[in-house]
Amino acid sequence: MARSRAVSIHTPSELAQARTAGELAASVLAMIAPHVRPGVTTNELDRLCHDYITGPLGAIAANVGYGGFPKTICASPNHVICHGIPNDRPLVDGDILNIDVAVIKDGWFGDTSRMYLVGEPNKQARRLVRNAFDAMCAGIEAVKPGATLGDVGYAIQTVAAQAGFSVVRDYCGHGIGQVYHDAPEVRHYGRRGEGLVLEPGMLFTIEPMINAGKATSALLADGWTVVTKDRSLSAQWEHMVAVTETGFDILTPWPDGNGDYPAIA
Repeated sequence: MARSRAVSIHTPSELAQARTAGELAASVLAMIAPHVRPGVTTNELDRLCHDYITGPLGAIAANVGYGGFPKTICASPNHVICHGIPNDRPLVDGDILNIDVAVIKDGWFGDTSRMYLVGEPNKQARRLVRNAFDAMCAGIEAVKPGATLGDVGYAIQTVAAQAGFSVVRDYCGHGIGQVYHDAPEVRHYGRRGEGLVLEPGMLFTIEPMINAGKATSALLADGWTVVTKDRSLSAQWEHMVAVTETGFDILTPWPDGNGDYPAIA
């Protein structure tokens, strides 16, 4: 089970640069948290994030113009799985929202996302959001030298399936570093012992998209926004993860802490 030559092995100094970018991206998600409330538009949130990235952080908003994407953040509410384009629809009480942000600092990419509760979502929505977080954690905790990406995907899908939820298969995590979307593909489902064998120095995102209903998705006419085909709710979290000599290292830790969510072991 040889490693593909296309998968980069990063040096400690390179990972330190990736960590700097990752921490900046995570700080954007912390900054925007108090602004996510009923009545605000995702366009307003996008503007705040853009100004923060290009101003105080002194970084580049990686998503702007990437493949033609027009905005700084991907804002994906409710049944939007991923890549939602910010717009002028006000958020309403009970919405759930994923914000996905990427920055470039000194040529290195930082990429992360998290869920936000708008007002008071119902019990099912909260349960989905928490399960998506737990699924991401399970995937991260499976990362160590000698493990496989199949182990990571298996851990994620097991947590989702035990709650009666489904894992989106059309989109996946990815290698990252000086390239935004690099090898390997990190699928959020799989079989133990299968796939790429992990080695220290590998760096990738783990970002499972978990649906309350079926796993199938549909792409809207704007060419970006991906929604659940059955219009069920969807939730996603994302961290950048490096493989270390003994396990894993999260390069996008939240500067404001985990709040109501448990620490990742």
